[in-house]
Amino acid sequence: MKIKFAATTALALASFCAAPASAQSPDTAKAWPMDYQPAKVEAQLAKVKQGVTEGPFKPDWDSLRGFRTPEWFRDAKFGIFIHWGPYSVPAYANEWYSRNMYVPGNKAYEHHVKTYGPQSKFGYKDFIPLFKAEKFDPAAWLKLFDEAGARYVVPVAEHCDGFAMYASDVTRWDASEMGPKRDVVGEIAKAARAQGMHFGLSSHRAEHWWWYHAGRAYDSDVNDPKFAGLYGPAAPTGLPAEKPNNWPDSGQLQNWMPPNKQFLNDWMARTSELIDKYSPELIYFDWWTSAPEFEPLMRDTAAYYYNRSAAKNAPGIIAYKGSQFAEGSALFDMERGKTDALRLTPWQSDTSVSVHSWGYAKDDTYRTPKSLTADLIDIVSKNGNLLLNVGPRADGTIPDEIATVLRGMGAWLKVNGEAIYDTRPFKYFGEGPTLSGQVRVGGQVEESARKGFTTQDIRFTTKGDTLYVLGLERPQDGAVLVKTLYQGTPYLEHPIAGIELLGSGAVKWEQTRKGLAVTLPADTSGGMPYALKLSFRK
Repeated sequence: MKIKFAATTALALASFCAAPASAQSPDTAKAWPMDYQPAKVEAQLAKVKQGVTEGPFKPDWDSLRGFRTPEWFRDAKFGIFIHWGPYSVPAYANEWYSRNMYVPGNKAYEHHVKTYGPQSKFGYKDFIPLFKAEKFDPAAWLKLFDEAGARYVVPVAEHCDGFAMYASDVTRWDASEMGPKRDVVGEIAKAARAQGMHFGLSSHRAEHWWWYHAGRAYDSDVNDPKFAGLYGPAAPTGLPAEKPNNWPDSGQLQNWMPPNKQFLNDWMARTSELIDKYSPELIYFDWWTSAPEFEPLMRDTAAYYYNRSAAKNAPGIIAYKGSQFAEGSALFDMERGKTDALRLTPWQSDTSVSVHSWGYAKDDTYRTPKSLTADLIDIVSKNGNLLLNVGPRADGTIPDEIATVLRGMGAWLKVNGEAIYDTRPFKYFGEGPTLSGQVRVGGQVEESARKGFTTQDIRFTTKGDTLYVLGLERPQDGAVLVKTLYQGTPYLEHPIAGIELLGSGAVKWEQTRKGLAVTLPADTSGGMPYALKLSFRK
C-alpha cells in the first residue's frame, strides 16, 4: 500500500513549495536542462531493480515496517554530522549561500556582488577551484571526534548546491575531479572505520531540483548550458530566498513544478551509488524527499538499502525528518528540535555546534559544552541519539571554537559516559519544569525556543540493574531532590543500596515522602551536569 501523508504536513509542503504565477516568466516556468547521463543512470537503476527483489525486504510499506534499529545505534548515543563544501569558501551567513547569492534583495546577493562581482562574471562554480581543502586530514578529524566521545560520523555526501563530495560516476561535478580532487566521503569512511567508529552519510540532493531557479531571472551563469551539470535543472517552486525558521502550519496548493522523471532517476542513481560505493550504516535524507513524487523512490531506496545491508549482516538505518516514510519503516529525526516525551522507538535529534549555520560561516556564534551536554542527556533519556554538526573551513581545518566545544563534551563523557553509552530509557524519562521548547506539529519542539534548564530538571537512564540520575543544572548548595524516587515510589522494584556521584564517589542520601534527597560535594566541573549511579538491594 502507499503511505498517506498527514494532511497538515501535505498542506505545509504545499505552502512551502508554492510559487506565485506572476513571478514566473515564460522562460523560467519550466525546468532548465540538467547534465543527465542516461547510460550510467540506467545501469545504476538496473542494479536497484534487481536489488529490491533480493532479500527480506520488499518495496512496500508493510514489508519495510520490518525495519528494526540495530543495537549499535541504540548503544552509541552520540554522533558527528559534517557540512562541508564550496560554500565554506565565501563562508557568509550560512550554507544556503549557493542559493541566496542568486536572489536579488538577499543579503548574500548584495555581499556577493560587492565582494566578487556580478553573478554573470563570478558564480558559485567559481568557488570550486578555491575550495582546495589543502589541510584536510580525515585521520585528525576522526581523532578529534573520538576525543569528543562520538561513536559515529555522518558527512553530507551532497548538499543542495549539487556538488558531490564523493567520487561519483554520474556527474563530473564532484570533489574527486574538482576542487580538492579527493574522494572526501571515501576518505572519511576509511578514517572512521580505522578509528572504530560507525559510518553514515547524508544526501540533500532532492532540494537541488529548485535550488538555483532565482538565477534564471537575470544575467547570471546559471543560464549558461556549459554549467548545467552544477546548476540544472533550476526548476521554479516559489520557495523563499532564505531557509525559514519554522515549517508553515498550513497553506494552499498553488502553481509549483514537481520533479520530473529525469531528475528522479538521477536522484535514485546517485543515492544507490552511495550505498554501493561506501556501505554506510546510516543514511540521512533531508526534508524535500517528502514531496509526493519521491514516495515510490523512498520505498525502492529502503528495500534496496535494507537488502544490501542484510546481505552483509550489517542492518542499515534510514533517518528522515518529514513524512516520507511509513512509521516504523525508518528512524525519525528532528532537526534542531527535540521531544518532550519518551518515544517508544529510537529516534535522533540533529543540531549544530554553530548557531546560525550548518556549514562554516565567519563571525558565527557557538553553543557551549554545557548546553550541548545537557541536550545530549535530555535526548538520551527519551530514547534518542544526538547527531552534532560541525562545519570545517574551506582549507579543511576545524575552527578552534568547535574543537573546544567537542573536547569539553568529551571530557565530561570520559567521567560520566557510563550513564549515557549502552543505556536504555527508564520507566519515566525524568522530571522538572523546563520544556525543551514550544511544541510543534507531531510533538516536535523548536530548538530556537529552548529555555535553559534548572536545578529541578532531572533525567533518568538505565543499564542492567543500575539506574542513573542525571541533573541538567548543578545546584550551588549541592542539595538535590529527586521527587520521582520518593519513599514507596512504584518506579523502583528494589530498595536503594547506595548512591555515588560519577567521578567522585559515594554521597549522602535519604529517601523521604517528598523524594530522594542527595547531597553533592563541592563542584569541580565548572557547573557541568552531574550523574548519580544508584545500586539496589535484591
